[in-house]
Amino acid sequence: MKFSEFISKEAIRPNLESVDKESVIREMAKALQAAHTIDDEQFESVVEAILKREELGSTGIGRGVAVPHTKHPTVDKLCGAVGVSAEGVEFDSLDGEKVHLLFLLVSPPDRPGDHLRALENISRQLRNDTFCRFLKQSKNSDDVWTLLEEADNNQFGS
Repeated sequence: MKFSEFISKEAIRPNLESVDKESVIREMAKALQAAHTIDDEQFESVVEAILKREELGSTGIGRGVAVPHTKHPTVDKLCGAVGVSAEGVEFDSLDGEKVHLLFLLVSPPDRPGDHLRALENISRQLRNDTFCRFLKQSKNSDDVWTLLEEADNNQFGS
């Protein structure tokens, strides 16, 4: 599954301001709200679902990366946001390090295949040091979007 199939350009945040897990999840969910992929009245419910998923185990997977995600009945298709934090976010990561790259996903409960394919694509790309370095260096949403398009076109290998 390509980034362009689930990331909204309007939901890219190349300069996250939050420094803790709950705040950054809220900031990224607001990005999805601004992109009109989650409804205003469902914002709190979506955030709570993501935080509840985090209670099962941190989605801070190490190497400065986190992929908070949930399934929620109010979305009709997979949607995602991308965030970059220069300062880093305390995220209870598996390696104890701060997180700099975040991909937040919300998917409908009846589409587990899309959810898994998106997670697979994200994890594959985030294992690529060049992709991660360029993502961290992105200055604006256009830079991030271009990078995601290049990844969609296999310009970073796998």
